Amino acid sequence: MNKIVTSGKTIEDAVRQGLAKLGTTEDKVAVNVLEQPSKGFLGLIGVKEAKVELTLLEEPDSVPSPQGSAPEPPMSSSAEAEESHQGNKDPYEEAASFVRDVGKNMGLDLNVETIHGKDNTVLNISGHDLGLLIGRRGQTLDALQYLVNIIANRYSDSFIRIVLDAENFRERRKKTLEDLAVRLAGRVVRTRKEVTLEPMSPQERKVIHSKLQDHPEVKTYSKGEEPNRRVVITLKQSK
Repeated sequence: MNKIVTSGKTIEDAVRQGLAKLGTTEDKVAVNVLEQPSKGFLGLIGVKEAKVELTLLEEPDSVPSPQGSAPEPPMSSSAEAEESHQGNKDPYEEAASFVRDVGKNMGLDLNVETIHGKDNTVLNISGHDLGLLIGRRGQTLDALQYLVNIIANRYSDSFIRIVLDAENFRERRKKTLEDLAVRLAGRVVRTRKEVTLEPMSPQERKVIHSKLQDHPEVKTYSKGEEPNRRVVITLKQSK
């Protein structure tokens, strides 16, 4: 089996299910989104589930040389390196190009700036009407980031991680979540009752956990299954 079609509540969920059934990883498949989960382009949650087609990328078999033919001279390391990079596409430019194409399909004229950092690379999007691209609480941006990483790693020999941002949305969202964490921690201390937050992505749950990890009176943990996994803020046990 080298091709499979799977469905899920989100594009990410559908891709994960397909990878599990094929027993492979993201860098070894081509992903074709057959149906979006909502009417909005790349929307995350809607009445209709996402449907994707995963196709295993096959490596060409080596062709044996005819009997009696003289062996080719060994290729020098410099020539090997040159040949291996001939025609290779830059993963970051391919990712940025994909984002711009998505923008065109949504009627948006997007500029994409590539910012290389120590741990990851940020593709920062600028333009008009970016709310459509960001989506509710950044859900559409997260789905697009997931696809961007699949595409970029298809053109890279080693694993790379790309963070997709739009006019500093990630930092603003982080600040909102940290303020929420502090406010809800205060409520837990005041009422002596635990609080369960709405479902969040792993990245957003990490923000809540990190903000409250040194709080003197409350602790946090996660419960539930993806994509409905939630953070719980509760009182620390008295010693």
